[in-house]
This record gives sequence, structure tokens and C-alpha cells, in this order.
Amino acid sequence: MIRNFFIYLAVLVVGILFFASMVLFAIPAFQESTVVLVGLSANSSGAGDVGADREAIEADISKLQKKLDSFTPTNAYLIVNTSDNHFYLYKGKQLLRDGVCSTGKNEKLVSAERNYEHTFYTPFGVRKILRKSTNPVWKKPDWAFIEDGLPIPSPNDPSRWETGTLGAYKLEIGDGYMIHGTIYKRRMGMSVTHGCIRLLDDDLEAVYKTMEVGSKVYIY
Repeated sequence: MIRNFFIYLAVLVVGILFFASMVLFAIPAFQESTVVLVGLSANSSGAGDVGADREAIEADISKLQKKLDSFTPTNAYLIVNTSDNHFYLYKGKQLLRDGVCSTGKNEKLVSAERNYEHTFYTPFGVRKILRKSTNPVWKKPDWAFIEDGLPIPSPNDPSRWETGTLGAYKLEIGDGYMIHGTIYKRRMGMSVTHGCIRLLDDDLEAVYKTMEVGSKVYIY
């Protein structure tokens, strides 16, 4: 029974570490966690077999931990929890800053009249900072006009350009998604965006100055 217990424990530990490595630090606290095996008394039956099993398990855990560590970027990276609307700014394994954010509201905009459909969500997965800019100007997409019940202007119509909406900084992560500021600060911490990640002014400045082009953003 003791041997079976350790086999079960080994499978459980390996499963947990494998899942954590696939999620890529989705739970930041896991990065600082350790696995501790409680030793059995030398008088326990089958002590020799138990000791061998324990050494094998510890060796496997050590290998998996090293493999997991190899996934940790050495430069700055951002983790975004869309369920809790919380972000974590790391450099290596050091947590530099964390706080509230706002992410996609997971709603669908449908306009049968214009044969238009768009879902507002923040995509899961690993992204990279593609571009950074200060004092960004927002070019409003078609959905912004449909949502307000307005006619859709031409692609370069002056009505598409809006200043101040995105805050002082913008970090683009592809497919039209961005990390930026907001004028709706009372709604921070809520799932209310059209897919972008909104940060408060001080948090946005810290992220902008710490993250580089190419830095990774993990969204879950």
C-alpha cells in the first residue's frame, strides 16, 4: 500500500508540474512554490522500497522544476488574469508590480441591418509587445460607430481619430489588441473593455517603461 501511495503521489506531482508549465505561470504564486516530501519512519514496513521510490520521485521533480524554470523569461514580462482582472509585472522571478486591470466584456455586437457581427473578448495565450508609443491617438474601428448607432465613415475620415481615450501610453500586442490607459477609472477591475487591457495611469507607466518590444504577455 505504501508503494502504491508513492506511485500515486508521483503521478499527481508530475501532473501538477506539467499543467503549470503548459499554463506558463498563469498562477504567479506557483513560481515560488516548492514540493516537500514527508519522510516515513525507518521502522515502517518496506522502508527500503519506500526510500528508493522517494529518491526517484525527488529526481523527477528536480528535472521538471528545472524544465519549468527554463520557461521563465529573464527579461520583463506581463501576466494578465482575465477572471480576476489582475495583472502581474515580472522580471525573471521577481514580482515588480501588480494591480487591477480591465479586460474584455465577452459580449457580442450584432447589427443585422449592416450584416455585422463582432465579439468583444481578450484573447488567451502568449502575445508579444509589437510596438510602443506615447500620447497615442485612437483610430476608431467600425464597431465603435455601430455600437453608438452612427453611420460608418470612410477609413480615413477625421471622425475616426480620437485623442485622450487611450491614456498616455500604448503597447500593441497584435490583431488590434492593446495595453493602454482609460478615462473610465471607476470601472477598473471589471470586464468592460472591447478586448484591450486597460491599466491605471501609474501602472501603465510602470509597464510601459519596464516592458520592451518583444517582451511577452501571458493572458489567461
